[in-house]
Amino acid sequence: MDDSLLEKGDLGPVPPDQEPLPRWRAAERAIYYQIMTCLAVLFLILQYHGLLTCARPPPRARQVAGVPSYALEYAPLVWLDVQEQYFPSDIAAQVENTHPGINYTTIGDLPSLTLDNLDVLNSYGDDGKYVYLTSNIDVTTAPKWLDGVVPDSSGKTNGATSAAIIVNDHGAGLVDVFYMYFYAYNLGNTVLFQELGDHIGDWEHNMIRFQDGAPQEIWYSQHGNGEAFTYATVEKQGVRPVAYSARGSHANYAIAGTHDHTIPDLNLPAGLIQDYTSQGMIWDPAQSAYFYSYDAASASFTSADGISPTGAMRFRGQWGDEQYPDKDPRQKKFFGFYKFVSGPTGPWDKQLNRTKVCPDNGILCIVRDSLSP
Repeated sequence: MDDSLLEKGDLGPVPPDQEPLPRWRAAERAIYYQIMTCLAVLFLILQYHGLLTCARPPPRARQVAGVPSYALEYAPLVWLDVQEQYFPSDIAAQVENTHPGINYTTIGDLPSLTLDNLDVLNSYGDDGKYVYLTSNIDVTTAPKWLDGVVPDSSGKTNGATSAAIIVNDHGAGLVDVFYMYFYAYNLGNTVLFQELGDHIGDWEHNMIRFQDGAPQEIWYSQHGNGEAFTYATVEKQGVRPVAYSARGSHANYAIAGTHDHTIPDLNLPAGLIQDYTSQGMIWDPAQSAYFYSYDAASASFTSADGISPTGAMRFRGQWGDEQYPDKDPRQKKFFGFYKFVSGPTGPWDKQLNRTKVCPDNGILCIVRDSLSP
């Protein structure tokens, strides 16, 4: 074809396989592109305003009859340390693998003990105060039951009920919910190359204070005391606050890293007595828990779901061995501190009817609005 005959904008003859689209097909394609463009713009707007996300949704706690929905909606998630050796444990297994004793002597003539009737031990040792659930196997032989249960990919401790959720309704919309975490063994801190403070049995907890179903403040238990924060301050997955369980000692912190707890209520990044936390694996305690209501006037527990065993909550003794005497070959003493100490008391002894979000222990209650020390 003579180039002079080409119209302006024409490039030459159209090959047979590239014939122009019919007008109706071209219009259809134009409408398609307009729709896709509008959808893309809408997607960006929703994402910008936080109404749409491509991230994996955070784990959600299940609903339980008799338990306020917000107590589970805001239930904490716990990061276990990447080097953790002693995982959350089945509470009933602690009873099955121990025997009750007073002053290193086994209490005889008892029925078979379970979490339902464990409070029968309150008839001994000054209302149970001096009763110890003593390991059937020497702790230095590393009994397997002390290792606990590694959570699965959803954060559940399969085959192990390893937490207790306790609701204290103060009235007028003020409700405290305690999330109690159980571990069969506490590995103490190493101080000047000495391992100190090991014990069988370990109860730790978070407590969230709610007003009219909305979370206000949260407490993190740490050794003899702990830290409190506003709910808005702490790290979350979705709406669920996050706790970091310290390697071995299982003290709860609001951030990952190194934590010196030499001075109560002060979390420093270095010091003499250090805990370590990190994002090893996530544990969702609410997936495998017992559920209770607590009545402050009578200091009594009721099974919230009708099936949680109340004897375990009423038991006033210690959930591990009594501190080994100095002459015991397993024991070591270092400047007045011991390698092995006595097991802890249970949830009943964690000040379930507090005035403030902190325990009433004489230490100043600081509710932080920052994650810094």
